[in-house]
Amino acid sequence: MDKIRIIGLGTGGIDELTVKAYNTLLDGSPVFLRTDRHPVVDELRNKGIDFVTFDKFYENIDDFEELYNKIIAETLENSKKYGTINYCTAGSPYFGDTITEKLLQNKYENIQIEVIDGISFFDKGIKLSGFGNNESIKILDCAGIDEFSFDVNSVNIIKQVYNKKIASELKLSLLEIYPDDLLIKSVDVLHRVLHEFPLFELDRQKKYDFSIYICVPTLEKENKKLYNTSNLCRIMKVLRGFEGCPWDRKQTHESLRECVIEEAYEVVDAIESGNFENLEEELGDLLLQVVFHSQIASEEGYFNINDVLNRICSKLYFRHPHVFGENKASNAYEARNSWEEAKSKEKNVSSYTERLENVPKSLSPLSRSYKIQKRAADVGFDWPNIEGAVEKVKEELRELLVEYKKMDIDKIEDEFGDLLFALVNFVRFLDINPDVALNKTIKKFITRFKYIENNAPKDLMSMTLDEMDALWEKSKFLL
Repeated sequence: MDKIRIIGLGTGGIDELTVKAYNTLLDGSPVFLRTDRHPVVDELRNKGIDFVTFDKFYENIDDFEELYNKIIAETLENSKKYGTINYCTAGSPYFGDTITEKLLQNKYENIQIEVIDGISFFDKGIKLSGFGNNESIKILDCAGIDEFSFDVNSVNIIKQVYNKKIASELKLSLLEIYPDDLLIKSVDVLHRVLHEFPLFELDRQKKYDFSIYICVPTLEKENKKLYNTSNLCRIMKVLRGFEGCPWDRKQTHESLRECVIEEAYEVVDAIESGNFENLEEELGDLLLQVVFHSQIASEEGYFNINDVLNRICSKLYFRHPHVFGENKASNAYEARNSWEEAKSKEKNVSSYTERLENVPKSLSPLSRSYKIQKRAADVGFDWPNIEGAVEKVKEELRELLVEYKKMDIDKIEDEFGDLLFALVNFVRFLDINPDVALNKTIKKFITRFKYIENNAPKDLMSMTLDEMDALWEKSKFLL
């Protein structure tokens, strides 16, 4: 059976190698180094140990996954060619070496893999950085991060900053969260060098390679007011605690129902106004409601915020088989159909009527009728074009007026509901949300009424309808 021995070269000279690693390197088996940029390399040459390096693969790095696959492919080929080989990596194979990770994850037929450990770069890097044992530390691989990877409440130590291009991309991700003048550290583990500089200079440093670790401190120590969802959850836990806020402690799911609806509508108002600063604030208020309910449920033993996040992430994966699965969707229509099909499977919906019944009753009547009509249309129960919907509106209006003349209140109520339903169906053909449209009209009404009051020559209670209507008509041209 062929054999790959993965050897950790530690972080220094030959005196830092384990006895087993040193003896293995001397046994005559072919030696392959991930890189020769390591202080032990010259000492190995002096001991007469020949080796080949994989540095050629690092010259033009565009895709780390491709890089790893090339090194693994050549390592496997060498093991078949020579029988037993030594693959050597800096530091500890278990910490930071993706090649080792991938080799151990896969089961290769007729190839045995043995790991001979060494001193970890992480251990040395953390000690050199100056962050003590009481710090919360998060280790990140630069090859697979974005702005969502970082934790502002922890020290983030980032490896794999091989070159200036990677450093520049890392800087852009960090700037999405951190201030540009935040003091960060660069730790050169091999040469025991520590350098501190502002974040905006990250891609202006003189040296980048595998031995460089970028350390981003927790913001709580920088007197910056920057928080994440973890902070929000902790704040809510304190507010609901024994010594917290009396009002917050008193709230229940039922007492907060109106708050959820109110905050959702305020988000819609911010969107319609085009005020993005206000939208940012209102989205925060809506998120607070999610955290509030999650904290109450956690105290009652039902679920917590992590369960909420897990469920929505699982749902998004499941309902997007055209993105995360094998299904295909070439346009928005096909994507929506894929979503609805996945949703029906998830909800165990066995009939088309159930799909109509499952539209939440807590929605406003306008929004609920809009959704019900869309679902009925999905199976073909719909007018072939908008003209049919227009004629239905006219028909329902005539029937309402007939009942109005009879003054039969019950039938007037029925026919008024039919007319509203027909009007919703009409605007559905135009992709107009009836709730949004009605809210615009309400806002417009209030604005024009305000104009009447501000420009009235006397108190409104003393004015005639004709006098107020004249100002109303004037407001139409001015507002």
